[in-house]
Amino acid sequence: MLVLRSSPASPFGRKVKIAAEVLDLKSLINLQETQTTNPDDSIRQQNPLGKIPALILEDGNVLYDSRVIVEYLDHLAGGGKILPIGEARFPVLRLQALADGIMDAGILQVYENRFRPAEYRFEDWKTYQAAKVTRALDSLEAACPAHLTQLSDADAGTITLACALGYQDVRFAGEWRKSYPKLVAWLDSFEAAVPSFAATRVGPAPIPAKEEPLR
Repeated sequence: MLVLRSSPASPFGRKVKIAAEVLDLKSLINLQETQTTNPDDSIRQQNPLGKIPALILEDGNVLYDSRVIVEYLDHLAGGGKILPIGEARFPVLRLQALADGIMDAGILQVYENRFRPAEYRFEDWKTYQAAKVTRALDSLEAACPAHLTQLSDADAGTITLACALGYQDVRFAGEWRKSYPKLVAWLDSFEAAVPSFAATRVGPAPIPAKEEPLR
C-alpha cells in the first residue's frame, strides 16, 4: 500500500487527497499524519526537505512534492486522466503552477506570524506575498468564465486552484470572496461536482456572500 505523509491543514496535501479520490485510488493509500516541526518525525528521513506531502511507494522510494505525486497518481490510473496528453496538458500545468504559487504565498504569510516573534515580523514581506495572491486572483477573475468554463471537471489545475481558494478561506477568513464573485461561483460549482473537496475541508464551511453579517 502507498503511504501519504501529510497533515489535515496542508493545502498541498489536500490537493493530493482530492486527486487520489478523483482517480479512484483512495483505497490504495494509507494516510499518515505528519508533524513537520517535530525533529523526531520520520518525514525528515523520507523527504530531506522535511516537507509534505510525500508519498512512500511500496518499494520504499518516496515521491515529493505535490506536483510529482499528482503526476504519479495520474500515471497509476492509466495516464491522461487529470493531466491531459498533448497540447491540452499545458494550460492545466500553467493553472496548477499559478495556484501552487497562491498557496506558497499564503503559507509564507502564515509562517511569518507563526514562527517569527512579533518584534521581528516584517510587514513588508507579508504585503509582498499578499500582492502575489491579489495579482493571481485578479488574473483568474478577469479570465472567468471563459478560462474556467470547461474546467468544472477536476484536473490537476482545477484541483489545485480549489485548494488554493480553500486555503484562503481557512487562513484568511475568506476575505477574497468579497472581490472575486466569478471565482466564488466557479468554486461553488467545483465543490458540487467534486465531493472530496468538501470532505477534505478543515474548519467550517465559508459563509455565502449573501449571508455575510453586516460589518
